[in-house]
Amino acid sequence: MPEHETDGREFSVDADWDALFIDGEWREVPDRDRMDVENPATRELFTQVPAGTAADVDDAYEAAVDAQEDWANTTPDERARVVRTAAQLLDDYEEEICELLAVESGGAPSRQAIEHGGAVTFVHDAASFAFRMSGRHNQSKIPGKENIVRREPKGVVGVISPWNVPLKLSIRAVAPAIATGNSVVLKPAGETPVTGGLVIAKLFEAAGLPDGVLNVVTGPGSTAGDRTAAHPDSDVIAFTGSTEVGRLVGQNAIDHFALPALELGGNNPHVVLEDADLDQAVDAGVFGSFWNQGQVCISINRHLVHESLYDEYAERLAERAAELPIGDPRDDDTVIGPIINESQRDEIIDYVERTVEEGATLETGGGHDGLFVEPTVLTGVTNDMAAACNEHFGPVAPIIPFSTDEEAVELANATEYGLAGSVHSADRGRARDVADQIEVGMMHVNDQTVNVEPHVPFGGKKDSGMGRYNGDWILQEFTEDSWTSIQREPRSYPF
Repeated sequence: MPEHETDGREFSVDADWDALFIDGEWREVPDRDRMDVENPATRELFTQVPAGTAADVDDAYEAAVDAQEDWANTTPDERARVVRTAAQLLDDYEEEICELLAVESGGAPSRQAIEHGGAVTFVHDAASFAFRMSGRHNQSKIPGKENIVRREPKGVVGVISPWNVPLKLSIRAVAPAIATGNSVVLKPAGETPVTGGLVIAKLFEAAGLPDGVLNVVTGPGSTAGDRTAAHPDSDVIAFTGSTEVGRLVGQNAIDHFALPALELGGNNPHVVLEDADLDQAVDAGVFGSFWNQGQVCISINRHLVHESLYDEYAERLAERAAELPIGDPRDDDTVIGPIINESQRDEIIDYVERTVEEGATLETGGGHDGLFVEPTVLTGVTNDMAAACNEHFGPVAPIIPFSTDEEAVELANATEYGLAGSVHSADRGRARDVADQIEVGMMHVNDQTVNVEPHVPFGGKKDSGMGRYNGDWILQEFTEDSWTSIQREPRSYPF
């Protein structure tokens, strides 16, 4: 299958993105309504994309079903080759794709680098999945029988991806699904249809992926998203987003017996014990709270700090937060870019204002200019205040004191979420003892909560989702076991 030649212009900000990608064709669909995609830093129109309908999603699933069996029967080395080529193209056009991340989603340079580099690593790792679908041979209790267990692709994977880290969080599902012989219908977020969807279609098209194996439908969640989740031809629904929406997506998936792979919200604690290295704890706290403006499911939502270190930690964190450069993500020195839209900004500001009304002290920040929200540090916070008990999803750092390790654990666990956490202590054994009692799917000792690696499981406990992404864990989600027995000699039956 030939690769599509490209010079990189089709990945640029100036490329034409006004089309759906279905069955290997770029469908311009002039009869569809358009969705405006704005640059959140400038509020200027970046592009328009089709507002896909349920009928468009149906077409995408039809193409995916038709293509899947042939793709599953393709040799593992050919599937791996296509995925590796997509990874190489992603690497080759880093500059163009990072500019897209800046313009469409407000990703500052640090996020561009981490998101792009992580996406490249994820796709390269996914290429190996084509050769990791190993089965097993089992003995039988019946004489002369042989049991063979094969690992096969699920079929069609529906992917519904978010706007906050759109390229990485889309491709971490798309690439493994393709490598393991599935076909895909991808519905990216309405705020980031290009970096979360259409650019991925162009990468795999250029890599030589057969028609219909990957289909991308842009559109509102209430139409294209709901139909993607509820479509009877989906065998897996991979969703990343809020817990509220994830519940609905999971219900839709289960209604037609699709496996829901749900990575949902978090309220992640950063615990600083009294013997912690304060420099390291503050460094970690700054990055974990303010990377990508806090718009990350695994960002630090609450700083739980021992009362003996509380004042100094708060002072240092506030000083560092006030110094972070705010500006256009295309500027090299920018650290804090814009919030994605007005709705998210207003919710963040509301949480801050309510928390101050409830008795907290605003140490720094709290204001905004357009969609740029100042890095904000709050002291005198309790666990039930608005910015602490909710997933604020912004550049906000509520600091809560505690007096004992037991109290720290109790505060950390006093949430419906269980996604990520971090614990700092000079005594790594003590830190591990505290960490082991905190109910999260991902815990980091003497670090912060924003950590992702392609070969370790990513996911949460409680209301933070179900299933795991990455490595052997996503391989389990996107494939299933099939048992074949072979009777190699005549068998006697009781009647």
